[in-house]
Amino acid sequence: MNRRHFLRTSVASSFALASAPSLFALEADNAYRKNMGLQLYTLRNEIKADAGAAIKAVVAAGYKQGEMYGFPNCDPMIAAAKDAGLELHSSHFEWDAAINPKDEGMSDFMKILEKAKTTGLSHLVIPFLKEENRKSLDEYKRIAANANKAAARAKEAGIQLAYHNHSFEFKPFADGKCGFDVFMAEFGPDMKFELDLFWVKLGGQDPATLLGKLAGRVSQVHLKDLKAGIAVPSFGSVPPDAFQELGDGIISTEAMMTAAKAAGVVHCHVEQDQSPNALASIRQSMDYLKKL
Repeated sequence: MNRRHFLRTSVASSFALASAPSLFALEADNAYRKNMGLQLYTLRNEIKADAGAAIKAVVAAGYKQGEMYGFPNCDPMIAAAKDAGLELHSSHFEWDAAINPKDEGMSDFMKILEKAKTTGLSHLVIPFLKEENRKSLDEYKRIAANANKAAARAKEAGIQLAYHNHSFEFKPFADGKCGFDVFMAEFGPDMKFELDLFWVKLGGQDPATLLGKLAGRVSQVHLKDLKAGIAVPSFGSVPPDAFQELGDGIISTEAMMTAAKAAGVVHCHVEQDQSPNALASIRQSMDYLKKL
């Protein structure tokens, strides 16, 4: 067996094992579990009310890093994280600056990059697409082209740019192709994915399989759980209780973390878009992670 075939077989075996998590548990020093992040959007209401108290609660729950949202308008989160000792490596940002730039030089995005460098971030993430930006495959191609340009500028600044999916990217157009197909084909080597595994599942895809398909192209993942009984695929909104704490739904967190490691993912972040008690939710998810 030559080296190339051995490596290909080894990676394939890793993803096969990821689909059968009951065969083994995560190693005791699992890097993701030890350095688990939280997408701070989970606590948006608490942060708006008292950023300092909310971020201290994140640290107390056991999370080591926070992924911000709404960058560059994140000063309360930045200050609170510095005070509480929460690491900041990544943020979702005002995406139009990259995909719908007002000028050829992407001046607004360059300002965002400058503040990201000052803040000490190593990752920026395009978090969403407005409906008018996802009406055709040609529009997805235009977005990919601009994302590639922005990713090249980000690389020069020492920052990795990525795209965060929802489920709408997997909705097929008339020819059977979907927006995510365009991104997989059109994103250049500087442009990565931040896979939200909940939305991948809702889009009718198997998250571990997609991680394997995109090995080397996924910089970060979002971990969340999906309530049993929710219709899949679903390309629109879902009930608030579709979002479940880790271990309470149909997505195997252990399998996802195993597949993420095989794919070369740098950071994992817990996120729960909706919860009647967000602080209780992040504590419950962390308690589950500690038992894996």
